[in-house]
Amino acid sequence: MRLFIFILCLTIVYTSSFAQNATTYCNPLNLDYGFTPIPNFSEAGRHRATADPVIVPFKGKYYLFSTNQWGYWWSEDLSNWHFISRRFLLPRNKVYDELCAPAVWAMGDSLCVIGSTYTDAFPIWVSTNPSVDSWTIAVDSFKGMAWDPSFLLDDDGRLYLYHGSSNTFPLYGREIDRKTLQPKGERLDLIKLHDDEHGWERFGEYHDNNFLPPFIEGAWVNKHNGKYYLQYGAPGTEFSGYADGVYVSDNPLSGFQYQKHNPFCAKIGGFSRGSGHGATFQDFGGNYWHITTSTINVKNNFERRLALFPTHFDKDGVLWSNTAFGDYPHYLPTGKNEGEKSRFTGWFLLNYQKPVKASSTEGGYAPNFAVDEDIKTYWSAASNKKGEWFESDLGAISTVHAIQINYADHDVDTSFLGKKTDIYHQYRLYSSVDGKKWSLLVDKSQNKTDVPHDYIALKQAIQARYIRLENVKMAAGKFALSGLRVFGKGKGAVPDTVKSFIVLRQENDKRNAWLKWYPVTNAYAYNVWYGVAPDKMYQSIMVHSTNELYLKTMDKNTTYYFCIEAINENGVSEKTKIIKVE
Repeated sequence: MRLFIFILCLTIVYTSSFAQNATTYCNPLNLDYGFTPIPNFSEAGRHRATADPVIVPFKGKYYLFSTNQWGYWWSEDLSNWHFISRRFLLPRNKVYDELCAPAVWAMGDSLCVIGSTYTDAFPIWVSTNPSVDSWTIAVDSFKGMAWDPSFLLDDDGRLYLYHGSSNTFPLYGREIDRKTLQPKGERLDLIKLHDDEHGWERFGEYHDNNFLPPFIEGAWVNKHNGKYYLQYGAPGTEFSGYADGVYVSDNPLSGFQYQKHNPFCAKIGGFSRGSGHGATFQDFGGNYWHITTSTINVKNNFERRLALFPTHFDKDGVLWSNTAFGDYPHYLPTGKNEGEKSRFTGWFLLNYQKPVKASSTEGGYAPNFAVDEDIKTYWSAASNKKGEWFESDLGAISTVHAIQINYADHDVDTSFLGKKTDIYHQYRLYSSVDGKKWSLLVDKSQNKTDVPHDYIALKQAIQARYIRLENVKMAAGKFALSGLRVFGKGKGAVPDTVKSFIVLRQENDKRNAWLKWYPVTNAYAYNVWYGVAPDKMYQSIMVHSTNELYLKTMDKNTTYYFCIEAINENGVSEKTKIIKVE
């Protein structure tokens, strides 16, 4: 194997060009997720769960549907979401998966919805005003019988169905009659996985589990500049490497070719990991986004959340999602198409592995688990009583811009199955510069909303060293946190540039590589960047507290380019020179 040093990697400036009063958001999205409605899925503890999202812009609003929520959300700005309670069931539909992996599409004056089914007993529902519960049945029994369905209304008026969820069978496509909303013509095989060639499609947390063949699912199609982009999820929803790939064709039902840059949306590292089975949509300002599924996989394989990533078609028509700093605060659209400009705020994590204190602790759910940047681990207090608290020391006085409170589901009452619309969190946030004198920063002691991943962007940044969260009321379970994450800027120097970065690609299996570098003493994490060309280094993996990475996501016959940057509370280092790896 040969390592080639190429041009200096272009430096990305992380200071945002967006207006300072623009709205920000942070993944995982802060939605009032329902609890799993399936009893045997929660034997290890009642927990929130959803997945397989789709956002459809319709009549000036965005409509968000996802698996088994007993309703859906709408928003005018992709920030403030309003839940509409609705069961999409008929008396004959006696199933737990009432609206699993829903298909949602706009057609004429109506929004259309159907869930996954292997029977012909599910209806297609329609509404001309879905911001209220005003649904009627357009088709009593859809004969398509599709799991993980999605529909594309082409610009010539023809309607297509794409579907499939299997580790044996491919994704399928077929035409649907616009008038009858029933299948028209034969079902066609479209694409299947080739994990012997595509490393990222291999099953397992580290793409190295041969116990099962990988799963292909979550079909979604966008048409852009006359081409059809058939997207799919793989290799399994439980894994950090859960991602979305894409094939491209000039025809809606044939001729799909694997895009060289794949997966087009992946989020392997960081706090919120995984980005599979999603949907790409264009907002009212012309910006593209990918709404997708992230994994937790603690109480159950299907314990999951939702995440939103800026997405683009580059000048060559390559589809890609920007997941760099993908679980840090980002700006939402300001109205116009901003192109490929980064939406990252430039606010960095201030309390990774910093000292913590807590009012109490239950068993092995230690306080440091709330600052370890792992959504799978959590701290729990001994109770859910008012007055329990958690305190984070930032290590030095810093500029604080935002705080994300990620509650964990611990010791939740066994009656919690399905959507709860009458639960809520209440708390107070305090700040201090010395740990002695405290100022009330955020008061939600009267809050009446369910905020399992509450994100607070301060109207004015503050100076603080200590942040304390005091419980008033928990929505469910004991006072527990998977992450109290404080974002802003430190007052020190950015990290030193990484030295001695090498990429060793395995000769007899080029899907694999070992990346190694000298540790940077003033860094808490690194971003490893790679891609299929020096100007298409679209993949980014955040690595914490180590100076190596075993990467098993590459395609066997593709040349890749790599560089790396170091991260601390004050910013990022310069990137290293690009390495070409054949």
